[in-house]
Amino acid sequence: MLALIAGTGDLPGELIKRLPERPLVCAMRGFTPAIDPDLTFRIEHLGSFLTDLRNRGVTHICMAGAVRRPPVDPALIDAATAPLVPRLQLALTQGDDAALRVIIGIMEETGFTVLAAHDVAPDLLPGAGVLTRARPSQHHATDAMVGESCVAQMGVADAGQACVIRRGDVIARETAQGTDAMLRAVSMPGGQATMAADPLGGVFGSAMDWVVDLVGGPVQPKAETGGAILFKAPKPQQDRRADLPLIGPATARASADAGMAGIVIEAGGVMVLDLAQVLSILDDHGLFLWVRPRGDT
Repeated sequence: MLALIAGTGDLPGELIKRLPERPLVCAMRGFTPAIDPDLTFRIEHLGSFLTDLRNRGVTHICMAGAVRRPPVDPALIDAATAPLVPRLQLALTQGDDAALRVIIGIMEETGFTVLAAHDVAPDLLPGAGVLTRARPSQHHATDAMVGESCVAQMGVADAGQACVIRRGDVIARETAQGTDAMLRAVSMPGGQATMAADPLGGVFGSAMDWVVDLVGGPVQPKAETGGAILFKAPKPQQDRRADLPLIGPATARASADAGMAGIVIEAGGVMVLDLAQVLSILDDHGLFLWVRPRGDT
């Protein structure tokens, strides 16, 4: 039996559509998904929540959707969760991927198999290649290499999975507001990606599509973004059972509004919601979508 820990956004609903039977839908208190949960829990009750899942016959867990780091009230920690407190404290002081590894480790030690969203719905990972009528040029291929390097550098800080590249220059990096917000900032004349320090070391959220604030620096005005690409990829060495990046129709529209030439995503590393609509939007605006194997030139 599968339990889906659902955050906000469209991904949880898309997974449910693809399953032969509805999973047990769970939600963390304070983060209401678009679908009605069967069960809600507090992070302070994680231990008893996992015991409850086991008693209900759950064998597999999938985390999907956006969930920011929850506030923790020490007075509410129950007896089943108390032994986990040192590890949870460690998780809450680390970056996204490190925090996810701690949470996944706790789930596995409790006897669950943790599945990635793309394990549940493999069709969310499109095949490699250029999927649109528009095609990237050679300088876009060079920019993709710069984007890959940029995301790798961001991954050293366990932060961020997307950037905007133009003619070899990084003009924007993802912040806690996410990819679409970064693109909206790029589209505004004089727009600026802001730095908002998080004392807890990031966002407790997406497997859930989680991102961490990173120094973005000034963003080029829209008039200077012509020919730029959005590059998105998972962090190197991350646990891909959670936090795998995602794009969808909103990303395609935001890319067009920002004056992008196209979108480059890592093959096997970025999920696409409603691929047909994404391609339709990009084709209508003359943008390309390149599903690029890592290291491809």
